[in-house]
Amino acid sequence: MSKSKRIPPTTLPVLELVLITGMSGSGKSVALRALEDAGYYCVDNLPPELLAAFITLERQREVNKVAIAMDVRSASSLPLVPRQLSLLREQGVALTSLFLDAGTDTLVHRFSETRRKHPLSNNDTLDHRHALTDAIELERDLLADLREQAHVIDTSIIRPTQLQAYVKELTRAPANQLTLVFESFAFKRGIPVDADYVFDVRMLPNPHYESALRPLTGRDLPVIDFLKQHDEVHQMQSHISDFVNHWLPSLQRDHRSYVTVAIGCTGGQHRSVYLVEVLAQRFGKDWSTLRRHRELDGNLFATRSH
Repeated sequence: MSKSKRIPPTTLPVLELVLITGMSGSGKSVALRALEDAGYYCVDNLPPELLAAFITLERQREVNKVAIAMDVRSASSLPLVPRQLSLLREQGVALTSLFLDAGTDTLVHRFSETRRKHPLSNNDTLDHRHALTDAIELERDLLADLREQAHVIDTSIIRPTQLQAYVKELTRAPANQLTLVFESFAFKRGIPVDADYVFDVRMLPNPHYESALRPLTGRDLPVIDFLKQHDEVHQMQSHISDFVNHWLPSLQRDHRSYVTVAIGCTGGQHRSVYLVEVLAQRFGKDWSTLRRHRELDGNLFATRSH
Protein backbone atom coordinates (compact mmCIF):
# COMPACT_ATOMS: atom_id res chain seq x y z
CA MET A 1 0.00 0.00 0.00
CA SER A 2 1.44 3.36 -0.97
CA LYS A 3 1.90 5.96 1.68
CA SER A 4 0.01 9.25 1.43
CA LYS A 5 2.11 12.00 -0.04
CA ARG A 6 3.22 14.64 2.44
CA ILE A 7 3.10 18.26 1.41
CA PRO A 8 6.55 19.86 1.71
CA PRO A 9 6.60 22.45 4.54
CA THR A 10 7.58 25.20 2.12
CA THR A 11 4.27 24.80 0.21
CA LEU A 12 2.05 25.06 3.26
CA PRO A 13 0.20 28.38 3.63
CA VAL A 14 0.77 30.55 6.68
CA LEU A 15 -2.07 29.82 9.06
CA GLU A 16 -3.33 32.09 11.84
CA LEU A 17 -4.71 30.03 14.72
CA VAL A 18 -6.62 31.47 17.66
CA LEU A 19 -7.11 29.01 20.51
CA ILE A 20 -9.84 30.01 22.96
CA THR A 21 -9.96 28.27 26.30
CA GLY A 22 -11.29 29.30 29.68
CA MET A 23 -13.87 28.85 32.37
CA SER A 24 -17.34 27.56 31.60
CA GLY A 25 -19.67 30.56 31.49
CA SER A 26 -16.87 33.04 30.79
CA GLY A 27 -17.98 33.91 27.25
CA LYS A 28 -16.16 31.52 24.91
CA SER A 29 -19.13 31.33 22.55
CA VAL A 30 -19.23 35.14 22.36
CA ALA A 31 -15.52 35.25 21.53
CA LEU A 32 -15.91 32.54 18.90
CA ARG A 33 -18.74 34.46 17.21
CA ALA A 34 -16.56 37.57 17.13
CA LEU A 35 -13.83 35.64 15.34
CA GLU A 36 -16.33 34.14 12.92
CA ASP A 37 -17.45 37.67 12.07
CA ALA A 38 -13.77 38.56 11.52
CA GLY A 39 -13.39 35.86 8.89
CA TYR A 40 -12.08 32.92 10.93
CA TYR A 41 -13.18 29.34 10.34
CA CYS A 42 -14.41 28.41 13.82
CA VAL A 43 -14.70 25.06 15.58
CA ASP A 44 -16.15 24.64 19.06
CA ASN A 45 -15.05 21.93 21.51
CA LEU A 46 -12.46 20.28 19.27
CA PRO A 47 -10.95 17.28 21.13
CA PRO A 48 -7.24 17.97 21.76
CA GLU A 49 -6.33 14.60 20.19
CA LEU A 50 -7.56 15.93 16.84
CA LEU A 51 -5.80 19.30 16.94
CA ALA A 52 -2.66 18.41 14.95
CA ALA A 53 -4.56 16.48 12.28
CA PHE A 54 -7.16 19.22 11.98
CA ILE A 55 -4.53 21.94 11.48
CA THR A 56 -2.74 19.82 8.85
CA LEU A 57 -6.02 19.41 6.98
CA GLU A 58 -6.82 23.13 7.10
CA ARG A 59 -3.35 24.03 5.83
CA GLN A 60 -3.74 21.61 2.93
CA ARG A 61 -7.07 23.28 2.15
CA GLU A 62 -5.21 26.62 2.23
CA VAL A 63 -7.42 28.01 4.98
CA ASN A 64 -5.46 30.85 6.57
CA LYS A 65 -7.60 31.81 9.60
CA VAL A 66 -8.82 29.23 12.12
CA ALA A 67 -10.29 29.64 15.62
CA ILE A 68 -10.75 26.69 17.96
CA ALA A 69 -12.46 26.57 21.34
CA MET A 70 -11.44 23.93 23.89
CA ASP A 71 -12.66 23.57 27.43
CA VAL A 72 -13.03 21.27 30.39
CA ARG A 73 -15.38 18.97 28.48
CA SER A 74 -12.13 17.47 27.14
CA ALA A 75 -10.54 17.40 30.59
CA SER A 76 -8.78 14.04 30.23
CA SER A 77 -6.83 15.14 27.15
CA LEU A 78 -6.14 18.80 28.00
CA PRO A 79 -2.60 17.98 29.25
CA LEU A 80 -1.74 17.25 25.60
CA VAL A 81 -2.40 20.81 24.48
CA PRO A 82 0.71 22.74 25.65
CA ARG A 83 3.06 20.40 23.79
CA GLN A 84 0.84 20.48 20.71
CA LEU A 85 0.90 24.27 20.70
CA SER A 86 4.70 24.29 20.89
CA LEU A 87 4.91 21.96 17.89
CA LEU A 88 2.50 24.11 15.90
CA ARG A 89 4.61 27.20 16.58
CA GLU A 90 7.70 25.29 15.40
CA GLN A 91 5.82 24.47 12.19
CA GLY A 92 5.22 28.15 11.49
CA VAL A 93 1.63 28.49 12.69
CA ALA A 94 0.92 32.04 13.91
CA LEU A 95 -0.71 31.18 17.23
CA THR A 96 -2.72 33.39 19.56
CA SER A 97 -3.89 31.71 22.76
CA LEU A 98 -6.70 33.39 24.72
CA PHE A 99 -8.05 32.32 28.12
CA LEU A 100 -11.39 33.74 29.26
CA ASP A 101 -11.81 34.02 33.01
CA ALA A 102 -14.24 35.48 35.53
CA GLY A 103 -14.63 35.60 39.28
CA THR A 104 -16.25 32.63 40.98
CA ASP A 105 -19.20 34.70 42.25
CA THR A 106 -19.81 35.95 38.71
CA LEU A 107 -19.73 32.43 37.28
CA VAL A 108 -22.07 31.13 40.00
CA HIS A 109 -24.50 33.95 39.21
CA ARG A 110 -24.37 33.23 35.47
CA PHE A 111 -25.05 29.52 35.92
CA SER A 112 -27.83 30.20 38.41
CA GLU A 113 -29.39 32.80 36.12
CA THR A 114 -29.37 30.60 33.02
CA ARG A 115 -30.00 27.35 34.95
CA ARG A 116 -27.33 25.68 32.85
CA LYS A 117 -25.51 22.67 34.20
CA HIS A 118 -21.80 23.08 34.85
CA PRO A 119 -19.83 20.38 32.98
CA LEU A 120 -18.29 19.15 36.24
CA SER A 121 -21.46 19.26 38.34
CA ASN A 122 -23.71 16.33 39.17
CA ASN A 123 -27.40 16.72 38.36
CA ASP A 124 -28.45 15.93 41.91
CA THR A 125 -26.26 18.62 43.45
CA LEU A 126 -26.51 21.46 40.92
CA ASP A 127 -29.09 23.30 43.05
CA HIS A 128 -26.59 23.70 45.85
CA ARG A 129 -24.28 26.71 45.56
CA HIS A 130 -21.51 24.91 47.41
CA ALA A 131 -21.42 22.08 44.83
CA LEU A 132 -21.35 24.57 41.95
CA THR A 133 -18.52 26.50 43.59
CA ASP A 134 -16.55 23.29 44.05
CA ALA A 135 -17.04 22.45 40.36
CA ILE A 136 -15.77 25.89 39.33
CA GLU A 137 -12.69 25.62 41.53
CA LEU A 138 -11.96 22.12 40.19
CA GLU A 139 -12.23 23.53 36.68
CA ARG A 140 -9.69 26.23 37.57
CA ASP A 141 -7.23 23.55 38.64
CA LEU A 142 -7.72 21.52 35.47
CA LEU A 143 -7.21 24.56 33.24
CA ALA A 144 -4.31 26.13 35.18
CA ASP A 145 -1.61 25.09 32.71
CA LEU A 146 -3.52 26.48 29.72
CA ARG A 147 -4.18 29.73 31.59
CA GLU A 148 -0.48 30.11 32.34
CA GLN A 149 0.42 30.04 28.64
CA ALA A 150 -2.38 32.27 27.35
CA HIS A 151 -3.43 35.89 27.36
CA VAL A 152 -6.15 36.17 30.01
CA ILE A 153 -9.28 38.25 29.49
CA ASP A 154 -11.37 38.97 32.58
CA THR A 155 -15.05 38.94 31.54
CA SER A 156 -16.46 39.47 35.04
CA ILE A 157 -17.93 42.92 34.47
CA ILE A 158 -17.60 43.62 30.75
CA ARG A 159 -20.46 43.39 28.27
CA PRO A 160 -20.50 40.91 25.37
CA THR A 161 -19.86 43.74 22.91
CA GLN A 162 -16.76 44.72 24.87
CA LEU A 163 -15.51 41.14 24.86
CA GLN A 164 -16.03 40.95 21.11
CA ALA A 165 -14.01 44.12 20.63
CA TYR A 166 -11.23 42.85 22.94
CA VAL A 167 -10.90 39.65 20.93
CA LYS A 168 -10.85 41.39 17.56
CA GLU A 169 -8.23 43.86 18.74
CA LEU A 170 -6.00 41.11 20.12
CA THR A 171 -6.10 39.12 16.90
CA ARG A 172 -4.90 42.16 14.97
CA ALA A 173 -1.73 42.30 17.08
CA PRO A 174 1.33 40.43 15.72
CA ALA A 175 1.06 36.80 16.83
CA ASN A 176 4.80 36.26 17.29
CA GLN A 177 5.62 39.56 18.96
CA LEU A 178 5.15 40.70 22.54
CA THR A 179 2.16 43.03 22.87
CA LEU A 180 1.73 45.42 25.79
CA VAL A 181 -1.82 45.90 27.04
CA PHE A 182 -2.40 48.98 29.22
CA GLU A 183 -5.73 48.85 31.06
CA SER A 184 -7.43 51.39 33.30
CA PHE A 185 -9.91 50.25 35.94
CA ALA A 186 -11.82 51.29 39.06
CA PHE A 187 -10.78 49.76 42.36
CA LYS A 188 -14.36 50.07 43.56
CA ARG A 189 -15.32 47.44 40.96
CA GLY A 190 -12.44 45.09 41.65
CA ILE A 191 -8.97 44.39 40.29
CA PRO A 192 -8.91 42.78 36.81
CA VAL A 193 -7.93 39.12 37.10
CA ASP A 194 -6.16 39.36 33.74
CA ALA A 195 -3.55 41.84 35.00
CA ASP A 196 0.11 40.86 35.09
CA TYR A 197 1.08 44.05 36.95
CA VAL A 198 -1.21 46.37 38.93
CA PHE A 199 -0.44 49.98 39.84
CA ASP A 200 -2.54 51.95 42.32
CA VAL A 201 -2.73 55.68 41.49
CA ARG A 202 -5.46 56.67 43.97
CA MET A 203 -2.99 58.85 45.87
CA LEU A 204 -2.69 61.28 42.92
CA PRO A 205 -4.70 64.54 42.74
CA ASN A 206 -8.26 63.66 41.74
CA PRO A 207 -10.07 65.68 39.02
CA HIS A 208 -13.34 64.30 40.38
CA TYR A 209 -13.32 67.01 43.02
CA GLU A 210 -13.26 69.75 40.36
CA SER A 211 -16.90 70.26 39.34
CA ALA A 212 -16.01 71.25 35.76
CA LEU A 213 -13.85 68.13 35.31
CA ARG A 214 -16.08 65.58 37.04
CA PRO A 215 -18.12 64.54 33.96
CA LEU A 216 -15.02 64.34 31.75
CA THR A 217 -12.46 61.55 31.34
CA GLY A 218 -8.69 61.27 31.28
CA ARG A 219 -8.84 61.61 27.50
CA ASP A 220 -10.28 65.12 27.63
CA LEU A 221 -7.94 68.10 27.35
CA PRO A 222 -9.09 69.92 30.53
CA VAL A 223 -8.39 66.79 32.60
CA ILE A 224 -5.07 66.25 30.84
CA ASP A 225 -4.05 69.84 31.59
CA PHE A 226 -5.10 69.47 35.23
CA LEU A 227 -3.06 66.30 35.76
CA LYS A 228 -0.01 67.64 33.93
CA GLN A 229 0.22 70.45 36.49
CA HIS A 230 1.08 68.05 39.31
CA ASP A 231 4.58 66.71 39.88
CA GLU A 232 3.23 63.56 41.53
CA VAL A 233 1.52 62.57 38.29
CA HIS A 234 4.77 62.94 36.33
CA GLN A 235 6.64 60.95 38.97
CA MET A 236 4.10 58.11 38.87
CA GLN A 237 4.19 58.06 35.09
CA SER A 238 7.98 57.91 35.14
CA HIS A 239 8.10 55.15 37.78
CA ILE A 240 5.64 52.91 35.90
CA SER A 241 7.43 53.56 32.64
CA ASP A 242 10.83 52.74 34.13
CA PHE A 243 9.52 49.52 35.69
CA VAL A 244 7.91 48.27 32.48
CA ASN A 245 10.87 49.30 30.35
CA HIS A 246 13.31 47.52 32.68
CA TRP A 247 11.49 44.18 32.56
CA LEU A 248 10.36 44.12 28.93
CA PRO A 249 13.54 42.40 27.61
CA SER A 250 13.17 39.62 30.20
CA LEU A 251 9.48 39.20 29.39
CA GLN A 252 10.29 38.97 25.71
CA ARG A 253 12.98 36.35 26.33
CA ASP A 254 10.36 34.38 28.26
CA HIS A 255 8.38 34.19 24.99
CA ARG A 256 5.43 36.10 26.38
CA SER A 257 2.83 37.09 23.78
CA TYR A 258 0.97 39.61 25.94
CA VAL A 259 1.72 41.56 29.10
CA THR A 260 -1.15 43.42 30.77
CA VAL A 261 -0.34 46.46 32.90
CA ALA A 262 -3.42 47.53 34.87
CA ILE A 263 -3.62 51.02 36.36
CA GLY A 264 -6.39 51.71 38.84
CA CYS A 265 -7.93 54.73 40.48
CA THR A 266 -11.16 55.10 42.44
CA GLY A 267 -13.60 55.44 39.54
CA GLY A 268 -11.51 54.39 36.54
CA GLN A 269 -12.42 57.61 34.75
CA HIS A 270 -9.70 60.25 35.14
CA ARG A 271 -6.26 59.43 36.55
CA SER A 272 -5.94 55.82 35.42
CA VAL A 273 -7.33 56.64 31.97
CA TYR A 274 -4.87 59.49 31.54
CA LEU A 275 -1.87 57.37 32.51
CA VAL A 276 -2.93 54.49 30.25
CA GLU A 277 -3.17 56.89 27.32
CA VAL A 278 0.22 58.45 28.02
CA LEU A 279 2.01 55.15 28.59
CA ALA A 280 0.43 53.45 25.57
CA GLN A 281 1.56 56.32 23.40
CA ARG A 282 5.07 56.22 24.85
CA PHE A 283 5.55 52.46 24.43
CA GLY A 284 3.64 52.34 21.16
CA LYS A 285 6.63 53.88 19.43
CA ASP A 286 8.66 50.68 19.87
CA TRP A 287 6.20 47.95 20.81
CA SER A 288 2.86 46.57 19.70
CA THR A 289 0.53 48.25 22.19
CA LEU A 290 -3.15 48.05 23.09
CA ARG A 291 -5.07 50.27 25.48
CA ARG A 292 -8.25 49.46 27.38
CA HIS A 293 -10.52 51.48 29.63
CA ARG A 294 -12.70 49.00 31.50
CA GLU A 295 -15.10 51.47 33.04
CA LEU A 296 -15.76 53.68 30.04
CA ASP A 297 -18.46 53.28 27.45
CA GLY A 298 -18.05 50.17 25.32
CA ASN A 299 -17.56 52.30 22.24
CA LEU A 300 -14.62 54.04 23.88
CA PHE A 301 -13.03 51.38 26.05
CA ALA A 302 -10.40 49.99 23.68
CA THR A 303 -8.35 51.57 20.93
CA ARG A 304 -5.19 50.53 19.18
CA SER A 305 -1.91 52.42 19.55
CA HIS A 306 0.37 52.39 16.52
